[in-house]
Amino acid sequence: QVQLVESGGGLVQAGGSLRLSCAASGRTFSSYPVGWFRQAPGKEREFVAAINYSGGSTYYADSVKGRFTISRDNAKNTVYLQMNSLKPEDTAVYLCALTTDYAVSHYPTNYDYWGQGTQVTVSS
Repeated sequence: QVQLVESGGGLVQAGGSLRLSCAASGRTFSSYPVGWFRQAPGKEREFVAAINYSGGSTYYADSVKGRFTISRDNAKNTVYLQMNSLKPEDTAVYLCALTTDYAVSHYPTNYDYWGQGTQVTVSS
């Protein structure tokens, strides 16, 4: 079993920054890829970014490329999402997820464990 807990969300003005954290406990965290997804009211869950087990490979949705950075510290069992130049359309609940497939995926259905999410609100 893996437990994931997100933190770092909040209210920020457009153009501002936030850093989200995803702390993991349980199973060997450092062996698996982790993804960040987001879900706005009335919309489907959307891929944001993902990182492989070592942190050597990262992947981003086109909508956040160049603005968001995903990273991980396996010694701390934590994955981060640094979000810069935030826009109102980035407003959503942000969730981290872990897959035991060993392969990074853009699809929520490929992830086995999820956190409860953290709200990010960007005002214009």
